Amino acid sequence: MTLSPVEVAITREVRVRAPGKVNLSLHVGPVSPDGYHPLTTVFQAVSVFEEVVARTCDERVVTVSGPQAELVPTDASNLALRAAELVAQAAGIDEGVHLHIDKGVPVAGGMAGGSADAAAALLACDALWGAGLSRAQLLELAAQLGSDVPFVLQGHTAVGQGRGDLLTPVLGRGEFHWAFAVQGRGLSAGAVYRELDALRDGAADLGLPPDLDDDVPLLQALRAGDPRALGAALHNDLQDAALSLDPRLAEPLGVARDAGALGVVVSGSGPTVAALGRSRQHALVLAAAFTASGAADRVLTATGPVAGARVVSTSD
Repeated sequence: MTLSPVEVAITREVRVRAPGKVNLSLHVGPVSPDGYHPLTTVFQAVSVFEEVVARTCDERVVTVSGPQAELVPTDASNLALRAAELVAQAAGIDEGVHLHIDKGVPVAGGMAGGSADAAAALLACDALWGAGLSRAQLLELAAQLGSDVPFVLQGHTAVGQGRGDLLTPVLGRGEFHWAFAVQGRGLSAGAVYRELDALRDGAADLGLPPDLDDDVPLLQALRAGDPRALGAALHNDLQDAALSLDPRLAEPLGVARDAGALGVVVSGSGPTVAALGRSRQHALVLAAAFTASGAADRVLTATGPVAGARVVSTSD
């Protein structure tokens, strides 16, 4: 039996997983003439993930599923779509892609959800299109997309300086256990930085950009794998500004302390609150306290550090 030839459209697919992050410390310098604040931060990648699937398509489009999916833009402002455009430009490619984002990291929660989408899309499009971009090229594109994107590509634990995109890996031991109080409402990072500037208005000269001197105890705690010392060293210059804009964040901060957290801090620009537990089991206790108090709209537990964005499957 002879079959007539038919044209079959072959759909290729690449799936990439990228982690969220918590800022173990965040020191913010005075705003510079270009409108940015110099930073010194210690990032840790944690086991809360975004998954991005890139499929062959005639156009470049994005769809989103998962918690808070309705809050994610699907127009040209979407960071994953912007990442796809940068890969195409860098490699001289004129192909479409359908990016599907499955959300796991809170939206506008200070845990780099959008940055995780961008990092995942960079890897996914590079693999789907066979662009062959080097790691250095991908990191350069990542820095164009946002200050957290290079870290999400790298993962683990790292010091970030400049705008947060100049990375130095941090060697540490063991793993750390976290509970996160997630809010249904978001906080704009830009608004939090503006509030920080307003709170600092009239304060003494802040001097030079921040350095790592204040983080020596934190880095020692990471090297020793000591969660108690790490908890005592957690710090975020943006926390008071986030609390000023969203005073209700005082509740999850207090709940975590009352439940015996080794340390508790607003993650990045907020409003997610990160509580460090003594163990995996204690992180579950902290999560239960968040839930019982009604101080969170959603509760997550995670461990860190974890690897950065990586391809988890491909298919033709």
